[in-house]
Amino acid sequence: MKLSENWLREWVNPPATATELAHKLNMAGLEAEAEAMLSVLPNGIVVGRILKTAPHPQADRLRVCEVDAGTGEVLQIVCGAANARPGILVPAALPGAILPSGTQITKAALRGVESSGMLCSASELGLAEKSEGLLELDPGAKPGTPIERHLGLVDNILVLELTPNRGDCLSIAGLARETAALYGIPVSAPRIKPAVVEPETRINVVVEDAAACPHYVGRVVEGLNAAARTPDWMVERLRRSGIRAIHPVVDITNYVLLELGQPMHGFDAAKLRGAIRVRRARAGEQLKLLNEQTLSLDARDLLICDDSGPLALAGIMGGDASGCSAATTTIFLESACFEPVTIATGGRRHKLLSDSRYRFERGVDPALQRQALERATALVQDICGGRAGPIVEVGTAPHHVAEIALRHSQVNRLLGCEIPASRIVPLLQSLGMSVAPTGASSWKVKVPPHRHDLRIEADLVEEIGRLHGYDNIAPRAYAAELAPFSAKETTRQLDRVKDALIARGYQEVVTYSFVDPKIQAQLDPATPGVPLDNPIAETMAVMRTTIWSGLIPTWQYNRQRQQKRARLFEAGAVYALAGDANREDARLAGLIAGPAQPEQWGAAARPVDFFDAKADLEALFGSALLYEAAQHPALHPGRTARIVRDGVAVGWLGALHPKLAEVLDIPDALYLFELDWAAVRDIALPAPGGVSEFPSSRRDLAFVVDESVTSDALSGVIREAAGPLLRHLQIFDVYRGTGLPAGRKSIAFGLIFQDYSRTLNVEEVDAAAHSVAASVHARLGGLVRD
Repeated sequence: MKLSENWLREWVNPPATATELAHKLNMAGLEAEAEAMLSVLPNGIVVGRILKTAPHPQADRLRVCEVDAGTGEVLQIVCGAANARPGILVPAALPGAILPSGTQITKAALRGVESSGMLCSASELGLAEKSEGLLELDPGAKPGTPIERHLGLVDNILVLELTPNRGDCLSIAGLARETAALYGIPVSAPRIKPAVVEPETRINVVVEDAAACPHYVGRVVEGLNAAARTPDWMVERLRRSGIRAIHPVVDITNYVLLELGQPMHGFDAAKLRGAIRVRRARAGEQLKLLNEQTLSLDARDLLICDDSGPLALAGIMGGDASGCSAATTTIFLESACFEPVTIATGGRRHKLLSDSRYRFERGVDPALQRQALERATALVQDICGGRAGPIVEVGTAPHHVAEIALRHSQVNRLLGCEIPASRIVPLLQSLGMSVAPTGASSWKVKVPPHRHDLRIEADLVEEIGRLHGYDNIAPRAYAAELAPFSAKETTRQLDRVKDALIARGYQEVVTYSFVDPKIQAQLDPATPGVPLDNPIAETMAVMRTTIWSGLIPTWQYNRQRQQKRARLFEAGAVYALAGDANREDARLAGLIAGPAQPEQWGAAARPVDFFDAKADLEALFGSALLYEAAQHPALHPGRTARIVRDGVAVGWLGALHPKLAEVLDIPDALYLFELDWAAVRDIALPAPGGVSEFPSSRRDLAFVVDESVTSDALSGVIREAAGPLLRHLQIFDVYRGTGLPAGRKSIAFGLIFQDYSRTLNVEEVDAAAHSVAASVHARLGGLVRD
């Protein structure tokens, strides 16, 4: 939010510069920054009145203007603006003037006609990035008045970034209230007099949903001057807050929004039919908004309607059909309070942002509506004339929104310093709170309706700390009370897993949970993602269902910067739709690409392969995980494994699918893994066992099997057939080639037998080896290789 410092100082004038004021607000918890409205002020530019205009003899687009600039003589100035016409007042740069851009104005001949200066637009004064035509000034401006004085250009802009709980400061009134409390000075608010009611013209108001609209006031103002224009002082104050002047009635409602914090709306009363109704939308209703967007409404939407249908989306934006125009002479001014959640959800559902929604969803003072309506009425009558009708009011305005018990002991305990009891009451009263004693060191505090954020005792303590000054609280050492943490033996610690991956050359990355829906649809087409209502960008429009959606773009970004070798991992959450709810799961994922080892002289370079990634997982989880050949839409059909634990699928490992690699323009081999962290986090306690005093016996067996037979399947058959005497089983050779039939391979195992109570004899070991050979042949078709 941006506000003019000059405007604020009309309400409260602290003995501080703009920079000092911004610092004071920052220290009180309101992030603020002061910046000059114009870095360079115009010099030598005055108010000028165009007396006559004539076509330029040598140029169709130029006009020769006679201008009264208060110098005592009529100046001839050549101008190319389309709106240059007799009678208007505009900024006139006299010879010798310097524009904010640094351009110096001199007498010159334009196409053979002498020009004694320049008539200026808003952009040439540094007031706008671009503008069409001359900047037209108030008809009552005096020629010769320096433009910086007429427009009040010697000003600073206070830029505030307020937290959502401080909606009460989203106005001049709110900021003045806060500033006055910080400096201990009074607020001089403009006096708002109730309008004199002349006609009895009124429009009835019916509120059908009092919970969503607890307070609504409105009145008719008729007899407006349709030719009235918004005065320069108001245009400038709106512009300095980032709001463009549109129409006097619209500008006045925006002005009241900035001044008091109350969003308002002006309807063209001639376009209304019957009573005003605040109700929920009905099936099939539509509304065309002022931004020309047409909404399809449902029962969740709160509307302002008349007998003909919807007029506005309550608290968010008005409708196009009932808006004010250049022909408007009678208006209905609306000032209402809407429930924050209703406005917030409606705005998000329709993806609509407005100054009105911004304030309502943070909480508007429910006692402000009548005051704002009287202020807007007075401004309308001052600028446009007109006669005010009676106020129609539905609902009541509360005097306070909460009563909170406050103890002196809690103030000192939470702030960590001694705040005198005599100081507490004035600090709270400076914020508009009513304080009554309930004991020697306790009070009952009534919170004003504009402070929605104060609900419990700690909130009041925070207010006392802010006004006392955090920098006035002396630092002191505290005795820390830390409960010792002991990791469960049956839970694998994520930090240790991360450390193990880092030790194996991986780098941890943290990517956005918002990802490109196109990439995600290719990586995980079967899982429905959670779409975002208001995405940051089109490429960040859905919540990720797989961490690969972030790892792959990260690798692409690094590869484009000549990083050919990658070892990346991320531990984080993924999200998916689960019926009417959203599901969140923790995952651990990784990516490897490029050379298997850093460039060196001791080993030949080779690219990473499936078994490099598998070795990393085995280093983390040992034999707890098994790997089964399977198919995944994002992975290579012949280089993909489903990761299984205790018969349950817990993840995937494999190479990126070639077609997907082509779409994503990834020329190098890329291997990915992803695990369900909850499924692999638990580990079994180590089981102690004795050490045998007796020697072991080894038998080496090489089995010739089909290529489709996995080593895991072969190991399982061997362990089952060997019986309890088998203590260890290891693969020491894999062979394919000469001497073996096509489609067959040889896998050699070392079988180690041992008993804890005696030395095994040769017959027992041979019998176990023969049993293994027979079982492998019977169940897997394997033959012992000679």
